[in-house]
Amino acid sequence: MLLLAGIVYGQRRFRSFYDEEDNPAPMPPDAKENTEFVFARLRYPSFRAGYYGRGSWSTDYPKADRQFLQGLRRLTRLHSRSVEHVVDLDNEDIYNYPWIYAVEVGRWEINEQRAKRLRDYLDRGGFLMVDDFHGTYEWDVFVDSLRRVYPDRPVVDLESVEPIFHVLYDLDQRVQVPGIHIVGSGRTYERDGVDPRWRGVYDEKGRLTVAICHNMDLGDAWEWADHPYYPERFASLAYRVAINYIIYSMTH
Repeated sequence: MLLLAGIVYGQRRFRSFYDEEDNPAPMPPDAKENTEFVFARLRYPSFRAGYYGRGSWSTDYPKADRQFLQGLRRLTRLHSRSVEHVVDLDNEDIYNYPWIYAVEVGRWEINEQRAKRLRDYLDRGGFLMVDDFHGTYEWDVFVDSLRRVYPDRPVVDLESVEPIFHVLYDLDQRVQVPGIHIVGSGRTYERDGVDPRWRGVYDEKGRLTVAICHNMDLGDAWEWADHPYYPERFASLAYRVAINYIIYSMTH
């Protein structure tokens, strides 16, 4: 149902949040093109603040999104729009997009009402990818809200044999993808998030609905893939992982 909606509504009006941009990027000339797939970014209230505004949800936005979409268009045949679309959990617009991306979820705040809508979205066939949160404290904040969405489903570690790691690219060999501010420090982790965790939540039918990138920063890798200081091996992996997640979400 959501896949069909994504195709039908791929041309919906672009939502701009210029005053909340973290890293502005040029508007592509074909931004209004009608497409099969639209990259949707989740806008959420900050932890303990309970309100929207320029905060964690917009980290790396919109440069990371638009630069990732350049790669998605080049490396796949998926007809993708060149700009992102921002969604939230306070209206039904989210149902028009089969795949959504949320960043810095170690600082999000999902109340019961929003959690109910997110669960309904996932149960209808939606897919959520979360990224760029690190260490024990941010994990606990993330899980506190996730339990409101999925009180009945466990978070599991994803093994290399999982289909999501093989739908397009074979990703048996994965490494920790660091943020650009960590590169050159001699380590790839932040806080106490030493080990990268590829985790997820499956629904009762065995479909992965939430893909969790913990202790890594794929969004930074997309954002700085064009910077000579950022290592290509990390950027390439970050693109391949997200592309696999999108293809999985569109085919499962």
